[in-house]
Amino acid sequence: MCSLEDLSRLVDQAHRVVVFTGAGISTESGIPDFRSPGGVWSRMKPIYFQDFVASEERRREAWTRVFNGAAGWTGRAPNAGHDAVARLVAAGKVSSVITQNVDNLHQDSGIPDDRVIELHGNASYATCLTCGLRHELHHLKPIFVEQGDIPHCRSCGGLVKTATISFGQPMPAGPMARAEAETLACDLFLVLGSSLVVFPAASFPLLAKRNGAGLAIINREATEMDVYADLVIHDEIGPVMTRLRAG
Repeated sequence: MCSLEDLSRLVDQAHRVVVFTGAGISTESGIPDFRSPGGVWSRMKPIYFQDFVASEERRREAWTRVFNGAAGWTGRAPNAGHDAVARLVAAGKVSSVITQNVDNLHQDSGIPDDRVIELHGNASYATCLTCGLRHELHHLKPIFVEQGDIPHCRSCGGLVKTATISFGQPMPAGPMARAEAETLACDLFLVLGSSLVVFPAASFPLLAKRNGAGLAIINREATEMDVYADLVIHDEIGPVMTRLRAG
């Protein structure tokens, strides 16, 4: 365990910080995590990508979850942790934020879209699985809720799905490549609120460490990668990051 002063020193001395966030930064906004007791997957089973594509029943179930807010991934406000990261981005200290979250809260906190790398997609809008066209949920809601029709692409007629990466769906090649490049370019890799058990996303901290970057982990619980870190703090993200002092 290390102190806040140690963290401030690491961040202050770094020239290019990459922040990597998991569910722990967003639970402080009231968004449930995935795997803990009471988390999303303890309350409902995930719908696998292949089942969504193959089954109208599964597609209808998926869209019902979207519009009744069952997962609880959208509609919340950024918290102090998100705001602190946004300040570091605005100050030029953080080059990018790699996130496992799908809640859009980093963008809502003021970080430009092109500085946020979403490894698991985004639950705040949908995309066509055929042509990739973006669809806003407020346009799709009356189609499903009022008319009872499963959304299809307005351009090509293909299947439309929220822009999250479902179980069984390939990881997005573009964001993964960008995340790797940012990881290799940083001199400090700062993990905020991730248990670091979901791969391939969890491989980035070790990649940064092997490439010579410092590694700091702030998470309420211990992770299996704590032993590799230069600094570990087991605490809430918001209070720690709010008190961070870095030049």
